[in-house]
Amino acid sequence: MLRADHNGVATLIMNRPEKLNALNRASFEALRVHVDALSSDESIGCVVLTGAGRSFCAGHDLNAISDTTAKEPAHYEADTIDRIEALPMPTVAKIRGHCFTGGLELALGCDLLIAAASSQLGDTHGQWGLAPVWGMSVRLPERVGTSRAKELMFTSRRIDAVTAASVGLVDRCVPDDELDDVVDVLAAEIVGNSSGTNRIDKALLAAGRTLPRSAALTFERGRPFGRPADTAARMAAGPGRSLIGPVDSSTRQVDASH
Repeated sequence: MLRADHNGVATLIMNRPEKLNALNRASFEALRVHVDALSSDESIGCVVLTGAGRSFCAGHDLNAISDTTAKEPAHYEADTIDRIEALPMPTVAKIRGHCFTGGLELALGCDLLIAAASSQLGDTHGQWGLAPVWGMSVRLPERVGTSRAKELMFTSRRIDAVTAASVGLVDRCVPDDELDDVVDVLAAEIVGNSSGTNRIDKALLAAGRTLPRSAALTFERGRPFGRPADTAARMAAGPGRSLIGPVDSSTRQVDASH
């Protein structure tokens, strides 16, 4: 797992291209290190999750599924995806190639999903006689609705990114050769805004899902997360002026192995 930081954007790269970035224990251990570090990193305004090589993630490594020598606590993988979902800053899954089963569950932990047109997505638990435990039965219907989720889960059908965008599984489908640029522009737009606002927006949206509508409206009005720290500076600057702070234009890479 690699981490590269650039202009307030942290990119996490699953780095088993020879295995289509199939997930094993080491993958999750390395991912957890980065996610936990990012949870308190005020310098990062957006996180992009992607895979090295030609695939986002082909799913859970079948060899890892059959390995009974687990050292992590129960539900370690699911908890790691929960932590991605709970990151305070916006997160983007940049998807190319395969995005199946465990890989799709991982992507669904992100706020926004952007896919290259040739990508293939699907839940293949049923093909292998497995049942989801990393969040598929909750996050997939949140994205596509219960009936569509049932169809995808019951059939193990793979769908292309065009279809995935049409049913709301991904937010955007873009030409393969434009994926990197589109995500770069999106991430730049995100970090160009107040990171405090983005964090408050994300926290409000998460809280609103757990409350009745009237209670969610009341909760928001109470400013439960306060005001962004840069409100005064942005208001004083006026429209049309960027208030992105001093930016380190260098790229920092961190390797947590695997």
